[in-house]
Amino acid sequence: MTRDDAARWLDAYIAAWRSYDPDAIGALFADDAEYRYHPWDEPVRGRDAIVEDWRSNRDAPDAWHAEYTPFAVEGDRVAATGTSRYDDADGKRTYHNVFLIRFDGGGRAREFTEVYAEQR
Repeated sequence: MTRDDAARWLDAYIAAWRSYDPDAIGALFADDAEYRYHPWDEPVRGRDAIVEDWRSNRDAPDAWHAEYTPFAVEGDRVAATGTSRYDDADGKRTYHNVFLIRFDGGGRAREFTEVYAEQR
């Protein structure tokens, strides 16, 4: 995994989130991937379960903007940082994000953990 590979994956993550296209979401994750919305959560396990989970809790595509960049890349592990900004029925909010990702040899996430804090 290179910094450029990680940046492309993060861009594809944002595109998949915006579209909720099952193929685009599925292309991000390995068959046996584990996805955690918080470090202490039990993971959502498996590509199909991740796709279904994403699609069951949608954000309106025009209600948010996100930017993420690789912070550190070491072998198959990536730490990325960025922001997610919302302007929707719940008001305007900004979240500062850290993604901890481990990739397989094909560039798909095997493990994904999200850590975030809302800006006050």
